[in-house]
Amino acid sequence: MDTKAAMITIAGRPNVGKSTLTNYMVGEKIAIVSNKPQTTRNRICGIVNRGKTQFVFMDTPGFHRPRTKLGDYMVNITRQSVSDVDAVLLLVEPIASIGPQEEGLIAQMKANHAPAVLVINKIDTVEKDKLLAVIALYAETEAFDAIIPISAKTGEGVEELLTQCEAYAQEGPQLFPADMTTDQPERQVMAEIIREKLLWCLEREVPHGTAVEITKFSERDDEVIEIDATIYCEKPSHKGIIIGKNGAMLKKISTMARVDCEKFMGTKVYLQTWVKVKENWRDSDFLIRNFGYRQE
Repeated sequence: MDTKAAMITIAGRPNVGKSTLTNYMVGEKIAIVSNKPQTTRNRICGIVNRGKTQFVFMDTPGFHRPRTKLGDYMVNITRQSVSDVDAVLLLVEPIASIGPQEEGLIAQMKANHAPAVLVINKIDTVEKDKLLAVIALYAETEAFDAIIPISAKTGEGVEELLTQCEAYAQEGPQLFPADMTTDQPERQVMAEIIREKLLWCLEREVPHGTAVEITKFSERDDEVIEIDATIYCEKPSHKGIIIGKNGAMLKKISTMARVDCEKFMGTKVYLQTWVKVKENWRDSDFLIRNFGYRQE
């Protein structure tokens, strides 16, 4: 058998570019991105086939100090993801200091004896000589097999990163069919796309208190996919903000989401959205599970 496979976790603090890197390597959008922290809530698998090697990259929630039960869940998912894998990619920004989040993840990786690569992202935003101090600082931790500077946005350095990842592939059968790019059910991808648009369109705490439930997902005879989605928020005042004046904000969010849903599905989508209030759902174990955030 000459096929190989590698399970590799992408870890790091919120907003460091984990989902952008996952999407770049996969070649299509499977993980949502925004300019707000804690965009990713679940562990998302991105599947990359390179020659006879299949990589399964696990995009994890940003490692942060949790303030709700949902936050606890996200941190636990990240902790679990740096054990029992072939390697860990620790993504950091090009800043010459090691923060508490990075220290926590490095300690976790060392405790699990996980092979690790330091990936310095966003190198398109700094002068190249600034990178030397960052590389030197992290090299002192003696936690990494390699240190690779990249830009997940432009793709610079990503090919070198994939070549390094080849070293961790184990001989054996491939874990997913060759045409799969993610293990997420289509319904979950649609819900996440809608939540991404909430993050882009809404300010402050409002989008972080939202969850999306797909209540209908069906294909018509003419191949149009009909989706009904309910957006849950935590306060009646938030509901008003999400709907907007004369429904304008909800229409904007739905239109943006439909475009991305059609790109992912490769066909026309008819999307209907509603908004409901579920107070303090982020501190309810039942509702967290109900919205699809389940411990593995």
